[in-house]
Amino acid sequence: MKCRHCFSEVALPFVDLGITSPSNAYLTEKTIRLPEKRFPLRVLVCEECWLVQTEDFTDASELFNKEYAYFSSYSDSWLTHSKQYVTSIIERFGLNDTHHVIEVAANDGYLLQYIQAHRIPCTGIEPTTNTAMAARAKGIPIIEDFFGRELAEKLVKKNKQADLMIANNVLAHVPNINDFVSGFARLLKPQGIATFEFPHLLELVQKSQFDTIYHEHFSYLSLTTVNQIFSSNGLNIFDVEELPTHGGSLRVFAQRKDTGTQKLCFRFSKQLEQEKKMGMFSKNFYLNFQSKIDRIKKELMDFLLETKKQGKVVAAYGAAAKGNTLMNYAAIKQDLISYIVDRNPAKQGKFMPGSHIPIVDEKKLRQTKPDYILILPWNLKKEVMQQLNYVRTWGALFVIAIPQIEIIP
Repeated sequence: MKCRHCFSEVALPFVDLGITSPSNAYLTEKTIRLPEKRFPLRVLVCEECWLVQTEDFTDASELFNKEYAYFSSYSDSWLTHSKQYVTSIIERFGLNDTHHVIEVAANDGYLLQYIQAHRIPCTGIEPTTNTAMAARAKGIPIIEDFFGRELAEKLVKKNKQADLMIANNVLAHVPNINDFVSGFARLLKPQGIATFEFPHLLELVQKSQFDTIYHEHFSYLSLTTVNQIFSSNGLNIFDVEELPTHGGSLRVFAQRKDTGTQKLCFRFSKQLEQEKKMGMFSKNFYLNFQSKIDRIKKELMDFLLETKKQGKVVAAYGAAAKGNTLMNYAAIKQDLISYIVDRNPAKQGKFMPGSHIPIVDEKKLRQTKPDYILILPWNLKKEVMQQLNYVRTWGALFVIAIPQIEIIP
């Protein structure tokens, strides 16, 4: 396999999660009776540029289709995070109604609604029909397409260059990462700014967050590698922030390499040094990850089998992609987890890919009163526990599986 950035041969194994269904390929009453598409989920490390990446077995258009069911607006904490970002970015760079903001992977308009509230012209780029429709319903202009150099050129010809471009949790989702990044360098105005948020590979490894690995994530990113990718495709990073989102993320600030004038911030070099200090650019950093996740798998299975032996009922909350990775790698079925609750109506009435566990409305919790609730999106633990606080009235306990089993009264 060739590295998707530097095209070197890639052979160093990181993790093998077996042959599994795409994590966002939710099943319906009809499709659950049909053969299910499954692909190997193996991740390798390029020892030249240190990009951690999945082996290619499927196409992005097959993963991000018109039935894509991830809607960002169903997380209150994510909406708060997005609103705070908009406030801070407007203040820092003095954005007003003379500027143009473009968000790539705008999803359901979760962020651009706040840009729009400040009367700043904006455009969303979003390839999935379901979420694009939701954004348009909020009055946000959406270009329904995948972003890359070709689309950037078309927008430049239409005089649609951007003062600010935003890309939250999408950099890992693109198979052709060079084409994607070079599109930003082309579409930004000479003094334009781009911000990218992505889960930090350092956090993934240190905290055994293997459930954030799935087919839709083609790459797993360090700041050092992202800096190399950006530099070779026309962008310079000038600042970075550490974020608590998604179990630990980075927000990088970039500008055009040829025309940008923003000064380099100390936080950038400090973060690069931290990655080097942690040994991220040696084989040893990646060698024991498989054994760590096998321990997590065993701990979860032991817990579920013991609760079943005791006659207890376990339900789960959050039909997230990370939950599907966990369910499928641990080979968990409905005999161990009765159902999964989700707030998103687009997921309710469907079934988890691979495990076929039904996804239901929250009222099912009140009806059945399970003994344990396994929170699959552990990054939203506080939000979910607050939302479901009423389950304590019948003595239900919350459970987190990663980085180890934790039972929360």
